[in-house]
Amino acid sequence: MLKECIEGLNIKPDGVYVDLTFGGGGHSKEILKHLTKGKLFGFDQDDDAKRQAEAIKDEQFVFVNANFRFIKKYLKVYGIQQVDGILADLGISSHQIDEAERGFSTRFDAELDMRMDRNAELTARQIVNEYDEKRLVGLLSRYGEVKNARTLANAIVAERVKSPVKTVKDLKLILERYAKHGKQHKYYAQVFQALRIEVNDEMGALEEMLVQAADVLKPGGRFVVMSYHSLEDRPVKNYFAKGKFSGEVEKDFYGNMIRPLQPVNRKPILASKEELEINNRARSAKLRIAEKI
Repeated sequence: MLKECIEGLNIKPDGVYVDLTFGGGGHSKEILKHLTKGKLFGFDQDDDAKRQAEAIKDEQFVFVNANFRFIKKYLKVYGIQQVDGILADLGISSHQIDEAERGFSTRFDAELDMRMDRNAELTARQIVNEYDEKRLVGLLSRYGEVKNARTLANAIVAERVKSPVKTVKDLKLILERYAKHGKQHKYYAQVFQALRIEVNDEMGALEEMLVQAADVLKPGGRFVVMSYHSLEDRPVKNYFAKGKFSGEVEKDFYGNMIRPLQPVNRKPILASKEELEINNRARSAKLRIAEKI
C-alpha cells in the first residue's frame, strides 16, 4: 500500500519527515522522490536495515539505528523539534521473515531467537525455557490469542524438563500436538507472534512511539500508521480517536475532546484487489491516517 501511504503523508517538498520502520527502505526511497529541500529520518533497530540504508546516497536522508520508541530523543540529537509527517509500517519486515537464522519464521528450522535488535538480551528461547507456566499462559493469551493457552503452556513446561526447547523445530513438535487439524499453520503463527511481541516489547514500544510522535508533529502534520493485526491496530485507533489507549474520552470545559490528533479517515484503508494479487501479506493490513490538531 505504498501509494496510499505516500498520499496520506501529504508531502511538502521542503518538509521534514520520519520513516519509523525503515526495513528494506521502500517507503523511504519513495518519500525522498517527493522532497526537494526537505529532510528524511529513517529509524530501524535492525542491523540488516542499517546495511540497506547505507546504499541510499542522498544528503537529505539520515538513518537512525534505533528503536522507534526513542523518536523524540534522537530527533533532538539532530536538532529537530518538530516534523511535517511520520510514517510507521508496523509488524515484522519481509527480510526478517526470510532470514532463516533469525528464528522468526515457522518455515525454517533455526535457533529460537526473534530479536529485532540483535544486541537485546531476551530471546524466544529464554522465554520458552525460563518463563513460569502462569507467565506463558498470559503472553500466549494476550499476544497470540491462543485459545488453549493454558494447556499449551503446561505442555511446554513439561517438555522442557526433559530437554530444553532450543529450535523452531523443537517448538513445532510440541505445537503440532495441540493444533486443530488443518489449522496448524495458523496456530503456529499465533504462538510465534506472541513470542515475537514479548521478545521485542512491541506493545510497550508502540504506545511510547504513538505519544512521542504526536508530540513532535507540527500542527497540520500527518501521521500514517499501517498495522497487521488487531493488537497493533487497537491502540492506534484509540489514540488517534481519543488521545488515549483506553477509558473514557476526556473533554475540556467547553465539551471539546482533548486529544493531540484527529483521524483523517474514519475507517481504516484496506488493500485493493490489485494490491492483494501482487502482495498477499497486505490482506490483513489496515492503514490509518491522523493529523495534528
